Amino acid sequence: MITDLALMRLLQLVSPNLPIGMYCYSQGFEHAVEDGWVTNSEEASEWISGVLENCLSKVDLPIISRLYDAWEQQDVERVDKWSSTLLAYRETSELRAEDRLIGQALARLLSDMEFEQATVWRRKPNTTQASMYALAAVKWEIPKHAALAGFLWSWLENQILCAVKLVPLGQVAGQRLTYDLSKKIPDLLTQGLKLMDDDIGGSVFGLAMASSRHEMQYSRLFRS
Repeated sequence: MITDLALMRLLQLVSPNLPIGMYCYSQGFEHAVEDGWVTNSEEASEWISGVLENCLSKVDLPIISRLYDAWEQQDVERVDKWSSTLLAYRETSELRAEDRLIGQALARLLSDMEFEQATVWRRKPNTTQASMYALAAVKWEIPKHAALAGFLWSWLENQILCAVKLVPLGQVAGQRLTYDLSKKIPDLLTQGLKLMDDDIGGSVFGLAMASSRHEMQYSRLFRS
């Protein structure tokens, strides 16, 4: 059971107010809108759901689980391994840079909050958001299952905010998307936690294409 304090820390960790710059990135969504692949709420739902089911749940989720265990056991070598593995799964320079920069920003924040273990990760080339998120979850005694659910929720909320701004969608449509797509999280958690090391892996070709083209997009709201 999650304690009240751990719940407060989880809400802090997944809050869009966390100053690590997640709101600066769309993960290819901006170019999907630019090219007319996503033009309405239904197509936004299909895009976000596809990435959630085929990438987040099959790559990020099981790797964060392993990072959590490694931090819990103070096994820095395993943290290095899985953080590097996660970066290797990023299919474009934009996605790798996003993960690294957000991870390093979170490392700076945590080290400023007296997380000594985060200090060395402020400039490490294989720092990822997931590695620092897992460290914070362990240190704040957030149960692993709750931490993983929070990570998926945070990603989902950010993508829906992108859809609201870019398509654009109304606030009510955004809330409907949040309500409908968040229903998938419990089952995806169950499936992701069952994956063995050799089963980790997933890809969405459209995401890789959109992200690589976003790197060269002439005018954009989101960072590349």
